Formats: sequence, structure tokens, C-alpha cells
Amino acid sequence: QVQLVESGGGLVQAGGSLRLSCAASGTFFSSNTMGWYRQAPGKQRELVADMSTGGMTNYADSVKGRFTVSRDNAKKTVYLQMNRLKPDDTAVYYCNLKLGIRNVWGQGTQVTVSS
Repeated sequence: QVQLVESGGGLVQAGGSLRLSCAASGTFFSSNTMGWYRQAPGKQRELVADMSTGGMTNYADSVKGRFTVSRDNAKKTVYLQMNRLKPDDTAVYYCNLKLGIRNVWGQGTQVTVSS
């Protein structure tokens, strides 16, 4: 069974930084995409950033230039470095692992940015 465990959320002032980590456990194909989604109250879950095993990345326009996604394939871990945080970044951040048509989700970690 594949599981994802996130860490690194918290409360930060606007302009500050946080780093999220997500470690995957279990056996799965080495070719995959890992990344981060977020969901703010009253809004739909949206892609923040993801990265394929080969290093291809996707970013939401709202985070380009501020957030950086990276991964350590040997450790089955994906990271999200978030800089210059804004109150609009406040949300629950979910780790995601795409295995073909299958999606695996973490439990979510709260990120709150105060103004």
C-alpha cells in the first residue's frame, strides 16, 4: 500500500518562507509524478507544482518565481520551497503521487500566512 506523509506546514508572516516535505512509502513504479495541490476554504483544490521522475515541472501561475518543487527519487520524497509567501497562499497543502491514472493523496498540512 502506497502512503504519503507530509510535514513542514505552519504559520508564517507575509514575505516569509516555508518548506514542505512529503515522503512516500510502499512499492510503486519508478516513473511517476509527485507534487503539491492546495485547497483554500470555499475553493476547489488546485495544482501548485509538480515534478516528474525525469525532472519536468509544472507550476501554477500564481506561484511561479516564488515556489520551487524538487524531489529526491532515491528517498521517494518531494519538497516544496515556498518563498515570499502571501496571505492568498493560505490553504491546506496536499501531497500528490500520480501513478498512471491513479492518484494517491497525503493527509494535508495547513499553511497559514498572516498579513
